[in-house]
Amino acid sequence: MEKPVLLILAAGMGSRYGALKQLDGLGPSGETVMDYSVYDALQAGFGRVVFVIRNSFAENFRCQIVSKYEKYLPVELVFQELDSLPDGFRLPIGRVKPWGTNHAILMAKEIIHSPFAAINADDFYGRDSFALLATQLKDSTLRETGNYCMVAYKLSHTLSEHGAVSRGICKVSPDGYLTAIVERTAIDHIEIEERETPVSMNMWGFTPDYLLHSERYFIDFLQAHHLDLKSEYFIPTMVNHLLETRQARVKVLDTPSQWFGVTYPDDRPAVVEKLRALVDVGLYPSPLFP
Repeated sequence: MEKPVLLILAAGMGSRYGALKQLDGLGPSGETVMDYSVYDALQAGFGRVVFVIRNSFAENFRCQIVSKYEKYLPVELVFQELDSLPDGFRLPIGRVKPWGTNHAILMAKEIIHSPFAAINADDFYGRDSFALLATQLKDSTLRETGNYCMVAYKLSHTLSEHGAVSRGICKVSPDGYLTAIVERTAIDHIEIEERETPVSMNMWGFTPDYLLHSERYFIDFLQAHHLDLKSEYFIPTMVNHLLETRQARVKVLDTPSQWFGVTYPDDRPAVVEKLRALVDVGLYPSPLFP
């Protein structure tokens, strides 16, 4: 059985973070957050990594990132550019904003033909989360088309002490399947009853048909939003459409792992401390990829 693929979305520069945080060395030996994701995925049984990046930093990315992994597993790059649009559409004048996370996924449609996971480059998801995804994606009874999954975290575990965040609030059926996902922006305070709310941190598991659905629906999205210079084609946009049209179902996987990330520059010291602590207790070697 072919091992699942890990697709890492690394094309965006964090506007709130103020730097290219995908390449920021946060671990004890200068590891990036991506290094931990690739390490955990490798341990969980993923067989290949595909990065979605931009051509503008491809050379640095190959030198600093790809070179570390190549002796451990196959690595490929695909590129997300503003003018990567279907036939019949042109880049609107004044558009500078990327087209969104689901547009990034589409960039890999020519090279992914098996079940795959899609994650952000700058989030620490935890080894148990990758193990859950790998088990789900490798299960032969769950590899049929339209049978997807996502890892959910508690909202209270995903906030920043240094500013507001945006999160995908998940509505889940009693039998553990996603019924809707709603993007909420500027979350900086939650009531006690909201603390256990499951949220998406963009850790998804898909079968290859998702790429075909995404390609078709992107045309519909552009027809409606092409001239809106700030419109974005997000993963939840696509997933909600498939749920509403009953073309897919999404199993929600609860994880015991702790999420953390660097949304703001002031988040950086805490992330450095947490990664050091995980190494100190023996959960990770340092360096990860000698």
